[in-house]
Amino acid sequence: MDYYPIFVDLKGRPVLVVGGGSVAEGKVQGLLAAHAEITVIAPQLTDTLRELVDSKRIQLTAREYQPGDLDDRSICFVATDDGAINARVAADCRARGVWVNAADDPANCDFILPAVVRSGKVVVAASTGGASPAMARRLREELTAFVAEGYAPLTDLLADVRKEVRAASFRVEPETWQRAIDAKLRTLVAQGRIAEAKDRLRQALGLEPAPARREG
Repeated sequence: MDYYPIFVDLKGRPVLVVGGGSVAEGKVQGLLAAHAEITVIAPQLTDTLRELVDSKRIQLTAREYQPGDLDDRSICFVATDDGAINARVAADCRARGVWVNAADDPANCDFILPAVVRSGKVVVAASTGGASPAMARRLREELTAFVAEGYAPLTDLLADVRKEVRAASFRVEPETWQRAIDAKLRTLVAQGRIAEAKDRLRQALGLEPAPARREG
């Protein structure tokens, strides 16, 4: 199957996770990073999930799954090792128009989860379409080393200057942005010389540099 890669805004959206083991724990951690409203359905939980329930970061229904649990849900994650449960939840989801992901069970998935690398606002996702989880993990490890090299502060800088460009109703061609993100700019950011980097970026884009800062 060929998948269409998208990034989904789950902030404040009700999401259901069926299962309370280590796999469910991993799904919940990713959903917390996306600020989803999470309900876990499971008779038992890992210690970490129990702590999240106790701290009210997630909600718990302490029993086995029932079809009514899907009411008002946007997305459902099935994280059990029981193929029959996966199939039943997936069928219920599809009947209600709820997107479903069943861990390690592509036949019962409307979507699959990529290997994800996060660094500040930068999020990189890699997938083999379910063909090789080992390769997806290898890609994640290599991308982690690549993205870790100053991409988060560089992205913050670019976002700040982009706001200035838009506020000034100033048009910058995509090619100009690409030329501006040069080795010198990245070096300044890596050295923590953010003010200098911002002035250099403004000049490269054709904006006026910020006024010089006075000492003392």
